[in-house]
Amino acid sequence: MSLFIKINKKWCYDRKYFYFCITNDSITIRMNLRFLQETNPSSRNALLKKDIVRYYINNGENSLADLGKEMNLSIPTITKLVSELIDDGFVVDFGKQETTGGRRPNIYGLNENSGYFIGVDIRHFCVNIGLINFKGEMIDSQMKIPYKISQVRESFDELCAIIDGFINSTVVPKEKILSIGMNISGRINAQAGYSYSFFNFDEMPVTEILEKKFGINVSIDNDSRAMAYGEYLKGCIKGEKNILFINVGWGLGLGIIVNGQLYYGKSGFSGEFGHMAAFDNEVLCHCGKKGCLETEASGSYIHRLFLEKVNNGYSSRLSKKILKQKEEITSEDIISAALHEDMLAIELIENVGNTLGKHIAGLINLFNPELVVIGGSLSAAGDYLLLPLRSSIKKYSLNLVSKDTDIKLSKLGDKTGLIGACLLARSKIIGLI
Repeated sequence: MSLFIKINKKWCYDRKYFYFCITNDSITIRMNLRFLQETNPSSRNALLKKDIVRYYINNGENSLADLGKEMNLSIPTITKLVSELIDDGFVVDFGKQETTGGRRPNIYGLNENSGYFIGVDIRHFCVNIGLINFKGEMIDSQMKIPYKISQVRESFDELCAIIDGFINSTVVPKEKILSIGMNISGRINAQAGYSYSFFNFDEMPVTEILEKKFGINVSIDNDSRAMAYGEYLKGCIKGEKNILFINVGWGLGLGIIVNGQLYYGKSGFSGEFGHMAAFDNEVLCHCGKKGCLETEASGSYIHRLFLEKVNNGYSSRLSKKILKQKEEITSEDIISAALHEDMLAIELIENVGNTLGKHIAGLINLFNPELVVIGGSLSAAGDYLLLPLRSSIKKYSLNLVSKDTDIKLSKLGDKTGLIGACLLARSKIIGLI
């Protein structure tokens, strides 16, 4: 559903009305998203249509009568709104529903082919990239593409090449891709499009740089927040509305969901759990300060201490690789060793579990959440991390506050961040977040 018009070779787009993509001497006008991005409270039709799209995203297909009941709208009103959504290309009439008797109603739902969204999940040593359709179903992905993020142009250019290669290799035409969502660790102002920890090269927002490069709308978000969003919509969360997602990876982050909504804070920097002042040590954190929680409760801590101990004579199944073969090992290698009953790896992971549990207990005392989800690469250690973490939470939290808080491991595993990036790209472009 694209319209091509000739214009001079010049970049231009208007987020509020249409999305424009230059290809040679043409410009692609993608699906009209105006009503979904309408923020004027007086535009009741636009807001109701947005609510209908949100309903279909969260609940799937339904009849007009059932949809009208859910939204407390009359049949004529709901019929008019859904008809307009069909004209816009967002909704499809799936025909008659099979029933045991009586008149069979038509069923309506999202048009899965009305648009696609790319998610880019940047890890410390790799990139995961994937594509979802409008219904949120993953239809293509590439996992663990080797990549090392750093604050240099070469790293940024390599990332762009990875994204460009994925766009060109996927089965979906580029003009059908409505947005790219990217996860980056550290300080992210998602609304303004600035990343302050990586790719902060000039005054232009990194999203604008990427939009000019790819000709596609781009949004960014903090990796832990995106993981929380992915878990909320597709993971282990079953109706809870107040959730803390602990991202225990190379670093340590926190995604906060309050009353079913992502919590960003004033400037979008909420969730810097790993940079709480927790220790009187001399370990310099990558943020530039000393004593951060992350310096003794993260994958980087386990990796650093594991190498120190092996080099000082401690025994491990990885000793030969480190000392004789001089091979580099990753935190994933250490987790794998723990799962194969390597006592040194188990001991370090359990120490992190104890430390994390103590500080998560503090979060529980502050937020009184329904659910705490433990995710990130270190969550693959399973009970070696979770059991000491639970014990420490029980020891340090207030019983009256924590008794109704459940603790779970992420259901989505390695794909949590990727799924979150894709879903955030969709939610932001259609104005649902």
